Amino acid sequence: MGPLADTVRSKSKQALLLWVDGVREACCLHRVIIYSLRSKQLAIRTGQCFLLNGFIFLGSIFVLKSVIIPALEWILPGHCPQINSPESCSFSSILEFYRFLRGGLVQLFNVFWFYPLYIFSLILSSIWYNDIAKHGFFALENYGARDTKLSDQKESQTLQSTVHREKSTDLEGFMISIAEQLYSVLLLTFFFVEVYVTGLIPYIGKALNFMLLSWMYAYYCFEYKWNLSGLSLDKRLDFFESNWAFFAGFGNPCVLAIFLFSSLVSYGVMAILFPLFVLTATGSEADKIVALPRRKWRGAGLGRVPIFFIADYMSMRVLKLFSLKSRPQMKENKAL
Repeated sequence: MGPLADTVRSKSKQALLLWVDGVREACCLHRVIIYSLRSKQLAIRTGQCFLLNGFIFLGSIFVLKSVIIPALEWILPGHCPQINSPESCSFSSILEFYRFLRGGLVQLFNVFWFYPLYIFSLILSSIWYNDIAKHGFFALENYGARDTKLSDQKESQTLQSTVHREKSTDLEGFMISIAEQLYSVLLLTFFFVEVYVTGLIPYIGKALNFMLLSWMYAYYCFEYKWNLSGLSLDKRLDFFESNWAFFAGFGNPCVLAIFLFSSLVSYGVMAILFPLFVLTATGSEADKIVALPRRKWRGAGLGRVPIFFIADYMSMRVLKLFSLKSRPQMKENKAL
């Protein structure tokens, strides 16, 4: 039991140190200011995220709860006034109608304002996150540029060269890229379903949900950088699952907003914070950080944890199902 206890103690200490490194990397929000000063386009996109999700979305929630609902409760009261008579309220049916009418007006506000705004913010923010990661990645590459205009010019030239390089790729590479993107979408979709289901488990569901959400958001944050770096999907998953403690630490601050606020407020807060964590992930040298404890522990890693095992299994089943359906169609086309 002695060597086993020493191994467990050593692994636990290494996992704790990597977790602390992940939390520290996630909290390096000063990179957002540095990268925004280098790239005007990055500053514009980040400001647009703050304006839409912070000022408009969260501001609308504040106006609804602080102004509209109290005004409706004053205009359409739901309780009898304070009276000294012990008799029951004589107009309780009217007050019941007021409560129903007040709830209906709030639901109309949600249907015609909040839900469309939520969908609009979700779509637009997803596009902006990709732009923010791209401009942050190029701002990191142009670290030595002293002039902001020069940095923006280099960024535009790099963007043009990237587009030209993407156009010049062969058909086989393009098909592999499409297949990887499809697999990645399926993988993250099934993993999201897995996260939701674990939240329904009694007693331990909340803890599992928090951990899986931390990994999911950490993967989302680093995926933008890995895409721009051209890292293959299998290498991403291997690196992520082999350094699970670091990415758990990186994702923990990202997920705190979801557990501290209500669903709509947590989305607004997360929509503001997520691009900041994407930029911190862009500037993070995760490969060098996770390599330091391995040198100290003579190259012994923590071991790979199959975080995406269930999502990978379901994704492969779906892809095999589509491939089996497409084979008869290909045979029919060849016969024709």
